Amino acid sequence: MSRIVNVAAAQMGPIALDEPRSSAVSRMMALLREAKDEHADLVVFPELALTTFFPRWYMVTDAEIERFFERGMPNPDVQPLFDLARELSIGFNLGYAELTPDGQRFNTAILVDKAGQIVGKYRKVHLPGHFDNEPWRPFQHLEKRYFETGNLGFPVVEAFGGKVGMCICNDRRWPETYRVMGLKGAEMIVLGYNTPLHYPPAPEHDYLQDFHNRLVMQAGAYQNGTWVVGVAKAGREEGCDLIGGTCIIAPTGEVVAECAGLEDEVVVAPCDLDRCQEIRSNVFNFALHREPENYQLITATKGAVSGDTK
Repeated sequence: MSRIVNVAAAQMGPIALDEPRSSAVSRMMALLREAKDEHADLVVFPELALTTFFPRWYMVTDAEIERFFERGMPNPDVQPLFDLARELSIGFNLGYAELTPDGQRFNTAILVDKAGQIVGKYRKVHLPGHFDNEPWRPFQHLEKRYFETGNLGFPVVEAFGGKVGMCICNDRRWPETYRVMGLKGAEMIVLGYNTPLHYPPAPEHDYLQDFHNRLVMQAGAYQNGTWVVGVAKAGREEGCDLIGGTCIIAPTGEVVAECAGLEDEVVVAPCDLDRCQEIRSNVFNFALHREPENYQLITATKGAVSGDTK
């Protein structure tokens, strides 16, 4: 019998700087209800879904920065989303800024099951951008300033009748992200992102942003025989244009559902987890075809090396 998970990719439009969490949560609750009407089992929300993308501003004091962070999850602001999900018997993946009890700051996502219980947690590993103020930019990208590198690895959890992996935004650009989860048997990878259309260090690549977004997710899906659900916060947010491109990708690399615009929108697709074997038993049969002794350089160094190093 096929293992079908009806997955909803719940794209969100812009969140204003002064928009309260209650507004963002209300919008997500509306998307949750719409997904349930389409018989979804799991709803995937974007990265940092409770606030505007605050790393675009340079801030100095803890008070300025930490107003965008959550000290617990669920908390009173987000509890209505958990309550509704439990009432509707639908799971969700939610991205937010996490402040730990000991003061650590992470770009985090949680996976919540149909009973409203957190069953998975991930902290973003590949932090893009910069640390210091760079006033020449039209907007900052200060993730390296506001977040620590994730310390939970790339988790794969048993949920929704299969194995679900988690990552966030820039992680999707790195093949190692998918391969680690692929080696753990991930049958679906869920991820949210906030990706600017304009990339100040290399503006000549702006026209490629949508292309690169699809390229890396489709390649990750195909090369690891897994479903990938990529969900955007999109549209013009506080003067910064964010790409859309929210989509659900099959293990063959094919896009099976995608959002059409840049506002709040839901698309749903039935994802047969058994389809992962179409790839894993053939072209990307890891046990049969991988040659890890020849890949040692991947974990032996961080930057590029010269010469014939094994």
